[in-house]
Amino acid sequence: MNNFKFLSASNTKEAIKLSSSKSKFLAGGMTLIPAIKLRLASYSNLINIKKIKNLNGIKVSKKSLKIGSTTTHSDVSSSKEIKKIIPSIAELAEGIGDPQVRNRGTIGGSIANNDPAADYPAACLALKTIIHTSSRKISSDKFFIGIFETSLRKNELIEAIEFEIPEKSSYAKYPNPASRYAIVGVYVAKFKDEVRVAITGVESCVFRCKKLEDALSSNFSPSAIDSVNISSKGFNSDIHASDEYRAHIIKVMAKKAVSNCLD
Repeated sequence: MNNFKFLSASNTKEAIKLSSSKSKFLAGGMTLIPAIKLRLASYSNLINIKKIKNLNGIKVSKKSLKIGSTTTHSDVSSSKEIKKIIPSIAELAEGIGDPQVRNRGTIGGSIANNDPAADYPAACLALKTIIHTSSRKISSDKFFIGIFETSLRKNELIEAIEFEIPEKSSYAKYPNPASRYAIVGVYVAKFKDEVRVAITGVESCVFRCKKLEDALSSNFSPSAIDSVNISSKGFNSDIHASDEYRAHIIKVMAKKAVSNCLD
Protein backbone atom coordinates (compact mmCIF):
# COMPACT_ATOMS: atom_id res chain seq x y z
CA MET A 1 0.00 0.00 0.00
CA ASN A 2 1.34 3.44 -0.95
CA ASN A 3 1.72 6.12 1.71
CA PHE A 4 -1.05 8.66 2.17
CA LYS A 5 -2.17 11.29 4.66
CA PHE A 6 -5.27 10.54 6.74
CA LEU A 7 -7.31 13.69 7.35
CA SER A 8 -10.60 14.18 9.24
CA ALA A 9 -13.30 16.74 8.57
CA SER A 10 -15.86 17.96 11.09
CA ASN A 11 -18.27 19.39 8.51
CA THR A 12 -18.96 19.26 4.78
CA LYS A 13 -17.30 22.59 3.99
CA GLU A 14 -14.10 21.47 5.68
CA ALA A 15 -14.18 18.16 3.78
CA ILE A 16 -14.50 19.97 0.45
CA LYS A 17 -11.72 22.39 1.40
CA LEU A 18 -9.38 19.49 2.24
CA SER A 19 -10.14 17.65 -1.01
CA SER A 20 -8.08 17.76 -4.18
CA SER A 21 -7.62 15.82 -7.42
CA LYS A 22 -5.41 13.36 -5.48
CA SER A 23 -7.75 12.78 -2.54
CA LYS A 24 -10.72 10.56 -1.76
CA PHE A 25 -13.51 10.77 0.78
CA LEU A 26 -13.58 7.85 3.22
CA ALA A 27 -16.57 6.60 5.20
CA GLY A 28 -16.83 2.82 5.55
CA GLY A 29 -13.99 2.05 3.14
CA MET A 30 -15.32 -1.40 2.24
CA THR A 31 -14.26 -0.99 -1.40
CA LEU A 32 -11.77 1.85 -1.19
CA ILE A 33 -9.34 0.27 1.29
CA PRO A 34 -9.07 -3.09 -0.56
CA ALA A 35 -8.55 -1.20 -3.84
CA ILE A 36 -5.66 0.75 -2.29
CA LYS A 37 -4.16 -2.39 -0.73
CA LEU A 38 -4.23 -4.15 -4.09
CA ARG A 39 -2.68 -1.06 -5.73
CA LEU A 40 -5.71 -0.64 -7.97
CA ALA A 41 -6.03 2.92 -6.68
CA SER A 42 -3.66 5.46 -5.14
CA TYR A 43 -4.35 8.75 -3.34
CA SER A 44 -2.25 11.34 -1.54
CA ASN A 45 -4.97 12.03 1.03
CA LEU A 46 -7.91 10.13 2.48
CA ILE A 47 -10.50 12.41 4.05
CA ASN A 48 -12.49 10.84 6.85
CA ILE A 49 -16.12 12.05 6.74
CA LYS A 50 -17.53 9.73 9.43
CA LYS A 51 -17.29 12.51 12.05
CA ILE A 52 -19.62 14.81 10.10
CA LYS A 53 -22.80 14.45 12.12
CA ASN A 54 -25.29 15.79 9.59
CA LEU A 55 -24.28 13.10 7.07
CA ASN A 56 -25.67 10.37 9.30
CA GLY A 57 -29.28 9.63 10.11
CA ILE A 58 -32.76 8.90 8.80
CA LYS A 59 -35.55 11.43 8.20
CA VAL A 60 -39.11 10.59 7.14
CA SER A 61 -41.70 12.95 5.66
CA LYS A 62 -45.11 12.32 4.09
CA LYS A 63 -43.66 11.86 0.60
CA SER A 64 -40.07 10.79 1.06
CA LEU A 65 -37.43 8.95 3.07
CA LYS A 66 -34.08 10.70 3.42
CA ILE A 67 -31.00 8.75 4.50
CA GLY A 68 -27.68 10.41 5.32
CA SER A 69 -24.77 9.23 3.19
CA THR A 70 -22.67 7.83 6.07
CA THR A 71 -25.55 5.80 7.50
CA THR A 72 -24.43 2.18 7.64
CA HIS A 73 -26.20 -0.75 6.01
CA SER A 74 -26.78 -2.14 9.50
CA ASP A 75 -28.55 1.04 10.63
CA VAL A 76 -30.71 0.99 7.50
CA SER A 77 -31.64 -2.67 7.95
CA SER A 78 -32.59 -2.23 11.63
CA SER A 79 -34.44 1.09 11.33
CA LYS A 80 -38.04 0.86 12.56
CA GLU A 81 -38.90 3.96 10.51
CA ILE A 82 -37.63 2.43 7.28
CA LYS A 83 -39.28 -0.92 7.99
CA LYS A 84 -42.59 0.92 8.40
CA ILE A 85 -42.43 3.27 5.43
CA ILE A 86 -40.32 1.42 2.78
CA PRO A 87 -39.58 -2.05 4.21
CA SER A 88 -37.97 -3.21 0.96
CA ILE A 89 -34.99 -0.90 1.60
CA ALA A 90 -34.42 -2.41 5.05
CA GLU A 91 -34.63 -5.91 3.55
CA LEU A 92 -32.18 -4.94 0.80
CA ALA A 93 -29.67 -3.63 3.36
CA GLU A 94 -29.94 -6.83 5.41
CA GLY A 95 -28.87 -8.81 2.34
CA ILE A 96 -25.63 -6.91 1.77
CA GLY A 97 -22.39 -8.77 2.49
CA ASP A 98 -21.84 -10.02 6.02
CA PRO A 99 -22.23 -8.43 9.50
CA GLN A 100 -18.76 -6.87 9.31
CA VAL A 101 -19.53 -5.21 5.98
CA ARG A 102 -22.99 -4.09 7.10
CA ASN A 103 -21.60 -2.47 10.25
CA ARG A 104 -18.92 -0.50 8.38
CA GLY A 105 -20.22 0.01 4.85
CA THR A 106 -22.37 3.06 4.09
CA ILE A 107 -25.20 3.78 1.70
CA GLY A 108 -23.44 6.81 0.24
CA GLY A 109 -20.25 4.86 -0.38
CA SER A 110 -22.15 2.11 -2.18
CA ILE A 111 -23.93 4.56 -4.46
CA ALA A 112 -20.79 6.60 -5.19
CA ASN A 113 -18.87 3.42 -6.04
CA ASN A 114 -21.62 2.15 -8.37
CA ASP A 115 -20.48 -1.45 -8.54
CA PRO A 116 -22.32 -3.22 -11.40
CA ALA A 117 -23.64 -5.82 -8.91
CA ALA A 118 -24.44 -3.51 -5.98
CA ASP A 119 -27.93 -3.45 -4.48
CA TYR A 120 -28.57 0.19 -3.55
CA PRO A 121 -28.33 1.56 -7.12
CA ALA A 122 -31.36 -0.57 -8.05
CA ALA A 123 -33.31 0.92 -5.15
CA CYS A 124 -32.30 4.41 -6.24
CA LEU A 125 -33.49 3.94 -9.82
CA ALA A 126 -36.75 2.24 -8.85
CA LEU A 127 -37.70 4.71 -6.13
CA LYS A 128 -37.28 7.99 -8.08
CA THR A 129 -34.39 8.94 -5.84
CA ILE A 130 -32.76 12.34 -5.53
CA ILE A 131 -29.08 12.31 -4.56
CA HIS A 132 -28.22 15.39 -2.51
CA THR A 133 -24.59 16.45 -2.86
CA SER A 134 -22.45 19.26 -1.50
CA SER A 135 -23.33 21.39 -4.52
CA ARG A 136 -26.59 20.17 -6.12
CA LYS A 137 -29.40 17.64 -6.39
CA ILE A 138 -29.15 14.81 -8.95
CA SER A 139 -31.95 12.56 -10.17
CA SER A 140 -31.07 8.88 -9.96
CA ASP A 141 -32.03 8.56 -13.66
CA LYS A 142 -29.03 10.80 -14.46
CA PHE A 143 -26.68 9.67 -11.68
CA PHE A 144 -25.53 6.18 -12.72
CA ILE A 145 -23.51 6.42 -15.93
CA GLY A 146 -21.39 3.28 -16.37
CA ILE A 147 -19.26 0.69 -14.65
CA PHE A 148 -18.00 2.26 -11.40
CA GLU A 149 -18.96 5.63 -12.87
CA THR A 150 -21.48 8.26 -11.76
CA SER A 151 -22.21 11.88 -12.61
CA LEU A 152 -20.43 13.04 -9.44
CA ARG A 153 -17.87 15.75 -10.13
CA LYS A 154 -14.40 15.75 -8.64
CA ASN A 155 -14.48 16.58 -4.93
CA GLU A 156 -18.31 16.50 -4.88
CA LEU A 157 -19.63 14.81 -1.75
CA ILE A 158 -22.89 12.89 -1.39
CA GLU A 159 -24.73 14.23 1.65
CA ALA A 160 -28.02 12.32 1.55
CA ILE A 161 -30.18 10.02 -0.55
CA GLU A 162 -33.90 10.87 -0.77
CA PHE A 163 -36.29 8.09 -1.81
CA GLU A 164 -39.86 8.76 -2.95
CA ILE A 165 -42.31 6.63 -0.99
CA PRO A 166 -44.09 4.10 -3.26
CA GLU A 167 -47.46 2.43 -2.82
CA LYS A 168 -45.68 -0.94 -2.90
CA SER A 169 -42.12 -2.13 -3.49
CA SER A 170 -39.88 -5.16 -3.23
CA TYR A 171 -36.33 -6.22 -4.06
CA ALA A 172 -35.59 -9.79 -5.11
CA LYS A 173 -31.99 -10.92 -5.52
CA TYR A 174 -30.23 -14.01 -6.79
CA PRO A 175 -26.97 -13.60 -4.85
CA ASN A 176 -23.45 -14.81 -5.31
CA PRO A 177 -23.21 -17.39 -2.50
CA ALA A 178 -19.85 -16.06 -1.26
CA SER A 179 -19.98 -12.27 -1.60
CA ARG A 180 -23.78 -11.88 -1.67
CA TYR A 181 -23.40 -9.41 -4.50
CA ALA A 182 -26.27 -9.63 -6.98
CA ILE A 183 -25.83 -12.04 -9.86
CA VAL A 184 -29.28 -10.70 -10.70
CA GLY A 185 -31.22 -8.22 -8.59
CA VAL A 186 -34.65 -6.81 -9.49
CA TYR A 187 -36.27 -3.91 -7.63
CA VAL A 188 -39.95 -3.28 -8.37
CA ALA A 189 -41.71 -0.13 -7.18
CA LYS A 190 -45.37 0.70 -7.80
CA PHE A 191 -46.42 4.34 -7.65
CA LYS A 192 -49.81 5.90 -8.28
CA ASP A 193 -48.81 7.02 -11.77
CA GLU A 194 -46.24 4.42 -12.85
CA VAL A 195 -44.34 1.21 -12.16
CA ARG A 196 -40.54 1.27 -12.14
CA VAL A 197 -38.31 -1.79 -12.44
CA ALA A 198 -34.55 -1.52 -11.91
CA ILE A 199 -32.06 -4.33 -12.54
CA THR A 200 -28.55 -4.81 -11.18
CA GLY A 201 -25.84 -7.43 -11.65
CA VAL A 202 -26.75 -7.96 -15.30
CA GLU A 203 -24.96 -5.25 -17.30
CA SER A 204 -22.02 -2.92 -16.68
CA CYS A 205 -24.37 -0.54 -14.88
CA VAL A 206 -27.74 -0.67 -13.17
CA PHE A 207 -30.64 -0.01 -15.57
CA ARG A 208 -34.41 0.23 -15.82
CA CYS A 209 -36.31 -2.43 -17.79
CA LYS A 210 -39.02 -0.71 -19.86
CA LYS A 211 -40.52 -4.00 -21.08
CA LEU A 212 -41.25 -5.12 -17.53
CA GLU A 213 -42.44 -1.64 -16.54
CA ASP A 214 -44.93 -1.54 -19.43
CA ALA A 215 -46.25 -5.04 -18.70
CA LEU A 216 -46.69 -4.36 -14.98
CA SER A 217 -48.25 -0.94 -15.58
CA SER A 218 -51.04 -2.69 -17.51
CA ASN A 219 -51.37 -5.60 -15.10
CA PHE A 220 -49.49 -5.56 -11.80
CA SER A 221 -49.27 -9.31 -11.28
CA PRO A 222 -46.64 -12.04 -11.71
CA SER A 223 -48.55 -13.46 -14.69
CA ALA A 224 -47.99 -10.23 -16.64
CA ILE A 225 -44.29 -11.05 -16.78
CA ASP A 226 -44.80 -14.36 -18.62
CA SER A 227 -45.28 -12.72 -22.01
CA VAL A 228 -42.25 -10.40 -21.67
CA ASN A 229 -39.26 -11.33 -23.82
CA ILE A 230 -35.94 -10.40 -22.22
CA SER A 231 -33.05 -10.33 -24.69
CA SER A 232 -29.65 -11.34 -23.30
CA LYS A 233 -27.76 -9.09 -25.72
CA GLY A 234 -25.18 -7.03 -23.81
CA PHE A 235 -25.66 -8.95 -20.55
CA ASN A 236 -22.75 -10.08 -18.39
CA SER A 237 -21.58 -13.65 -18.84
CA ASP A 238 -19.13 -15.19 -16.36
CA ILE A 239 -18.41 -18.25 -14.20
CA HIS A 240 -21.46 -17.48 -12.08
CA ALA A 241 -24.06 -17.16 -14.82
CA SER A 242 -24.24 -16.91 -18.59
CA ASP A 243 -25.98 -14.00 -20.29
CA GLU A 244 -28.93 -16.22 -21.24
CA TYR A 245 -29.26 -17.52 -17.69
CA ARG A 246 -29.28 -13.97 -16.37
CA ALA A 247 -32.07 -13.11 -18.81
CA HIS A 248 -34.08 -16.04 -17.45
CA ILE A 249 -33.41 -15.12 -13.80
CA ILE A 250 -34.56 -11.53 -14.38
CA LYS A 251 -38.09 -12.81 -14.98
CA VAL A 252 -37.90 -15.19 -12.01
CA MET A 253 -36.77 -12.41 -9.65
CA ALA A 254 -39.26 -9.93 -11.11
CA LYS A 255 -42.12 -12.37 -10.42
CA LYS A 256 -40.86 -12.88 -6.89
CA ALA A 257 -40.66 -9.12 -6.29
CA VAL A 258 -44.19 -8.54 -7.58
CA SER A 259 -45.54 -11.44 -5.51
CA ASN A 260 -43.92 -9.91 -2.42
CA CYS A 261 -45.65 -6.62 -3.18
CA LEU A 262 -49.02 -8.38 -3.29
CA ASP A 263 -48.58 -10.46 -0.10
